[in-house]
Amino acid sequence: MKTPRGIGIGLRRPHHEAILETSRCIDWVAIAPENYLDRGGRSLRVLAACAERWPLQAHGVSLSLGGPDPLDRELLDKTRALLDRIGCGEFTEHACLARAGGAQFHDLIPVPWTDEAVRHMAARVRQAAELLDRPVALENISTYCVMPGSRMTECEFVRAVCEEADAGLLLDVNNVYVNARNHDRDPVRMLDELPLDRTRYIHLAGFADEGWVVIDNHGAAVSEEVWSLYAEAIRRLGPVPTLIEWDLHIPPLDVVLDQADRARAVQEAALRERAATTARPEARP
Repeated sequence: MKTPRGIGIGLRRPHHEAILETSRCIDWVAIAPENYLDRGGRSLRVLAACAERWPLQAHGVSLSLGGPDPLDRELLDKTRALLDRIGCGEFTEHACLARAGGAQFHDLIPVPWTDEAVRHMAARVRQAAELLDRPVALENISTYCVMPGSRMTECEFVRAVCEEADAGLLLDVNNVYVNARNHDRDPVRMLDELPLDRTRYIHLAGFADEGWVVIDNHGAAVSEEVWSLYAEAIRRLGPVPTLIEWDLHIPPLDVVLDQADRARAVQEAALRERAATTARPEARP
């Protein structure tokens, strides 16, 4: 199985033809496995062609690791079979609920941030990893409210779940910035409160600024503020596989690849700064 490194992009249907023809740099490709289950035809042929050319990474959106319903064993079995077939070695999902009472919400909803919810979600992460036969990393989601009953902060909750489940972190830098704006917090402080030592991947995306609320819609270019926060993350972490997400108002592939090129440049500059800081001699008393 190929391991993602560098800067990746999401595989989206409007780019199916262009991505197989482009000569521009793509280091890896992310998929939502739900888009390829129980399907055939051109989508699977494009997926197979991408798997031959680039490392793939699977990012689920419907497992509902924080939800009350039992984990969907059929979904997990089908997902595992797909990932085996395309040589995808890791799986990521969201630290949220997306299903309850048999209804799929098609949205990512926060759970109450409590010790009980930590134990519940962590147990389901471990179960999912066992059934998928792969490590599972959790993404910090965007939030627009704090659920009643919460007894800890979002970052404390994500850290506790990752530690309890011994899981990796998918650090969504855009979500850190969005939540900081929406909850009147310092984004750099929030970044440092997350379990950065467990980071497996980073996500970058654009948002919609409505003035009174910032909405994580993956429908625009990455903002300057998020680029700055991304550089802060890389200075702390070193090189981390990074994904450009653009899922709404999808532009031509070259526009997405321009964002990938900028991510590559920002990461390289931040790594140089990190190296220079590390190389400085310690001050003598």
